[in-house]
Amino acid sequence: MTIRITVACPDTLRDDVNQFAMVMAHGPADANTYGDPGWQDADGNLYTAASFVAPDEWITAAQSPLQRPDWDDPENPVVDMDAAQRAQAAIVYSTDAISATPTAITAIGGVDGIEALKAMGLERASSDEEMPLDETPV
Repeated sequence: MTIRITVACPDTLRDDVNQFAMVMAHGPADANTYGDPGWQDADGNLYTAASFVAPDEWITAAQSPLQRPDWDDPENPVVDMDAAQRAQAAIVYSTDAISATPTAITAIGGVDGIEALKAMGLERASSDEEMPLDETPV
């Protein structure tokens, strides 16, 4: 079975969460999962977001001790495992509505991407430009 997971990451944690994305997904290209911030909370804090469909096992793996991906050469690593672990420690996951905060990576499972971001209290950072929500499969 699979579940849609929508993640909002404060811009200050973007580098760390992209390292986590490489560990949890497919390869070096996943370092670009969380791009420029296109969302903000009521206080003006900026967030980058992604929404993806993952197997149910992904949730358990995301909460388990992280392992360097097989594709990453430990002698010449691409992944910064310390940064990936910092991101993992900052993740708050729920299937209920929870508010995004500038000190945590907020993830909601089982809800449509845009609906989940609204449940987190986020809105588009600029009404002049439509910022797409990156919806990629894992």
